[in-house]
Amino acid sequence: MCNDYEQHIAWAEYCRMMESLALKIPTHQTELDLPQADDIRINDPAPIIRAVGDNGVELTPMTFGFPPAGPKGGPVFNFRSEGRQFANSKRCLVPASAFFEFTGTKYPKAKHRFTLNGAPFMAIAGLWREATGNKPPTFTMLTTDPGPDIAPYHNRQVVVLQPENWSAWLSLTKPEGELLQPLPANSLSVETVRQEKS
Repeated sequence: MCNDYEQHIAWAEYCRMMESLALKIPTHQTELDLPQADDIRINDPAPIIRAVGDNGVELTPMTFGFPPAGPKGGPVFNFRSEGRQFANSKRCLVPASAFFEFTGTKYPKAKHRFTLNGAPFMAIAGLWREATGNKPPTFTMLTTDPGPDIAPYHNRQVVVLQPENWSAWLSLTKPEGELLQPLPANSLSVETVRQEKS
């Protein structure tokens, strides 16, 4: 499951993409709100995109992974989407230039890098929670059954939204079942960036 992703998104590309989707960016935001990172893992801070005002979006830093539900659990970094309603949830987009999946049984496992074809970066459907006590605000990624591009590598996948559905997820103007689907074949490109240790 996706517990590692990459964020190398040029600020100009981010601004162009938001403008093309008629999503307004607050004037105070700059490239400093979208830091570059090779690997964002569970418990790391990273920016998410959330709705603000009238058809606006803002980048807000949060920690990857909801706090454990019980004393023995770990952070909830992937959240199953099927059969759930999210109208009363705090929805967000997780911007990423790529996400990684791992295969094999020996450590280090083979590492596979997935990118979205035809777009400068992708957005993964997510949920966020307010800060509680001394804990910072957090986010998690939604998952679904794997599409044909992911199935050879994993039995689940994060929900990568097509750009035309970014606003629909934030405002929930389409049904969850329509939005939270795997992408069609050949939507994602994959590159093996590390082979399994032999």
